[in-house]
Amino acid sequence: MKLTPHPGPFRLSLGDRGEMAACGFLRARGYQILEKNYKCRLGEIDVIARRNGRLAFIEIKTRTSDQFGTPQEAVDLQKQKKIFTLAQWYLKEKKLEKTPVAFDVVAVLWKEGASPAIRLMADAFEKEDKGY
Repeated sequence: MKLTPHPGPFRLSLGDRGEMAACGFLRARGYQILEKNYKCRLGEIDVIARRNGRLAFIEIKTRTSDQFGTPQEAVDLQKQKKIFTLAQWYLKEKKLEKTPVAFDVVAVLWKEGASPAIRLMADAFEKEDKGY
């Protein structure tokens, strides 16, 4: 009886590999990662970390090319609203409502056969930007 659906070796998805690379990148820049793939009934936040006395809610987007847009362009207004709502839930659940927050985006462009190109957009958006 086979326990795995695929006969080949275990492989990480592009998104998982991008998140791993992004987390190493963030740690190297002084981020203290508190949560990865935080889930609640409203959805999931890729990374929650401490940065310069603030709680950063971080969305990581990984692509193999920018043919259909850059990774960061995938964090559109709808996605920003979702992240903000999830952040509110997290802050309430952890009783951290008074904690200063930041919303960051990490774009990972990982072309086949190359090392990932990682770009951090600290403070990529704020609640006040879009009038949530």
